[in-house]
Amino acid sequence: MVRQRSVGPERDAPISLLGKFRVFWRAVGILLALLICVPLHYVWRTVHYGSPLPRVFLYLAARLCGARVRVHGTPLRRDVFYISNHLSWVDILALGGASGTAFVSKSEIGQAPVVGWLSRLNRTVFVSREDRLGVADQINRLREALADNWAITVFPEGTTTDGQSLLPFKTSMLRVLEPPPPGVLVQPVVLDYGAVAEWIGWIGTEGGIANALRILARRGSFRLDIHFLDPFDPRDCPGRKAIAAQARNRIVPAMERNLGKPLRPFHLDVPQVGYTRSKEDRAA
Repeated sequence: MVRQRSVGPERDAPISLLGKFRVFWRAVGILLALLICVPLHYVWRTVHYGSPLPRVFLYLAARLCGARVRVHGTPLRRDVFYISNHLSWVDILALGGASGTAFVSKSEIGQAPVVGWLSRLNRTVFVSREDRLGVADQINRLREALADNWAITVFPEGTTTDGQSLLPFKTSMLRVLEPPPPGVLVQPVVLDYGAVAEWIGWIGTEGGIANALRILARRGSFRLDIHFLDPFDPRDCPGRKAIAAQARNRIVPAMERNLGKPLRPFHLDVPQVGYTRSKEDRAA
């Protein structure tokens, strides 16, 4: 009987000595890429407004983490609001490296040492779910980003899942599209990790550091297909809920084509975004 090779270290399993060796060398590679790209970024900024170095760094970091990114479709480079499914922190490296997009991220990321600083280099717009009184200010910052012709990515599920499911979309950050800024289009995006999707997903009670170590300790590389679907004009939709529905109606069929089967309900409760499994799903 042939033993099936595991995808990578399992959650909560100790990392082997070889795994720790991979973590070390991948971390060294990312640090070297950072030490090269950051000074060049600041030199570039003394002459030009927009710098390609954050995108170069994200591309290198994704590759060093094991992602072999393949782009399908044509990503719009500016005046675009990407709406994507979300599985992992690797999504940000890969999407940023493939398109140069900035991101909408939770405010806790901006307060984290090193990671927060790196996020600001890539013009991340930080938002807080708890600061309901500050939503107007967050929307204004998004409007300013779009007015500067940025590409902005939002993950409207509000959390990460397993690549087999798609949570209901939260529409609060889509208020920036009420009304849409002139010339801005919405482009749905599908991230497909293939056979490693469930393994790579940052889900459940797994901590961020534990997830990162598990991915960095994995042997070899993994495929990540980024599908940039056809864009649509948000002016054709009567409000942010209709925009979210239009994007979802394009993302779901694309995910199902990639999987070769229908999406399933997410198998975990996610109280942070108000998602609770149905009684039927709990009983299954």
